[in-house]
Amino acid sequence: MAPRDPLLSALKVCVLNLQSDGESVTDSSPHLVSCCELLELLLRKGLQQPLLNLVHRDYWQCFERLPQQDTCGRLCALSLAVEQTKACKKLLSAQGRGRYLLRLALSRKTLPQFIKHLLHTPKILKWYSPAFSILRNEEFLEPFISLLLVLSHMEFNLDMENCSFLDESWLLPVCETYEVVPCREVGMVLSYLGGRVFLVDMIPGRQAHVDNFICRGDIIDEINGTSLRNSNHGQAGVVLSRLKGCPLSIRIVRWKARDGAVYRPLVKLLRTLRMENPWLQLGPVPCQQTAANDQRASQPSQCLIDGRIVYIVQFLGKANIGGCGSKDVLQHVIPQVLQKNLPSKEVLLDLQETHLTCTESSSKLKLCEHHYPDISCVGRYCQPDYNVLAFCVVNTPSSQPNFSCVVLKAASFEMCKEIVCRIGELIFFCCSITALKGKI
Repeated sequence: MAPRDPLLSALKVCVLNLQSDGESVTDSSPHLVSCCELLELLLRKGLQQPLLNLVHRDYWQCFERLPQQDTCGRLCALSLAVEQTKACKKLLSAQGRGRYLLRLALSRKTLPQFIKHLLHTPKILKWYSPAFSILRNEEFLEPFISLLLVLSHMEFNLDMENCSFLDESWLLPVCETYEVVPCREVGMVLSYLGGRVFLVDMIPGRQAHVDNFICRGDIIDEINGTSLRNSNHGQAGVVLSRLKGCPLSIRIVRWKARDGAVYRPLVKLLRTLRMENPWLQLGPVPCQQTAANDQRASQPSQCLIDGRIVYIVQFLGKANIGGCGSKDVLQHVIPQVLQKNLPSKEVLLDLQETHLTCTESSSKLKLCEHHYPDISCVGRYCQPDYNVLAFCVVNTPSSQPNFSCVVLKAASFEMCKEIVCRIGELIFFCCSITALKGKI
């Protein structure tokens, strides 16, 4: 039987999911982050650190040091991508630059060429361990290149300007552009924290207050193309004074994510910001929404516990399903639980790194706790009227396992899909890491 690498297997599933998302992959595609994370893990696997160097080596340094010209002496696609990455002032770390380069390669359909360029540069390739790296294992290299070729035939329409948080996370924020007509004063009160420029208030009657486009807690990312990443105190004011009387194009990073919750990488910064400004109230993001979206936004669906986003869902019931824990069972078990019409319980669904827990909101009683390797499947109820999801978990891990099915209801259809995707990704990653540890 041919050997299998768990990361390659996970990447194959992720590529298939990306293909099923639609003809074009955008930043809002649900499987994009997982795909990028897996590519990053594969490029880091087996990358050896220098013995007498305090600087941590990442895959960015590998691409940065590759020959910058092709055999004819012309600048190659890799060189142009590396130079564009170096010129981006929003990136401060090797991790951020590597991630930007990967997104650029996906957008330009050049990732297979970048990897082949690395493979034909022995001086850099030797940084990878022959025992652990995919790039130095002939059995794994061919399927890896094949998956990259599949990705190169897909359309990636990614916002390359949305990169200010790549140093911290693959999960990107909502970015929007605020166009301001020439005026004497925009009227924004700003605060500098962690290299970011936060809006903490607006002067009544001034342009920002009248336009009602930006809200407290949002970040001023750039003004007329000038990046404010890692700004010194007062730098935004200097830029605005220099452009006084000119039209302004202000790029804003929203403190709210696409699902309406707090953007996760901002949780700690916003908490510190509110400690420094106790009067600060983070209001709703002023954007055009339908009445249904406004109604969903008014209902609490998430909360913060120890800096983690925890989902507020309804626990509908649990059923024993015997020895079959496949995904096909869910569509039969979920209606059975719904037909019992048991009183639902509001619970906090906490998706931690290694396991998930369901805790009753009122009594704080833990209803269940399951490690991801024990979860055999997760899925959504295939009915348009229900935001119901369920997962099967093994009760007795033995030669004849017994499974139970836990049924939950999310606050919205979008949140239901998000929870299912997150649990599925965490199952893949936990199983992949377990398999890797077993081999090492």
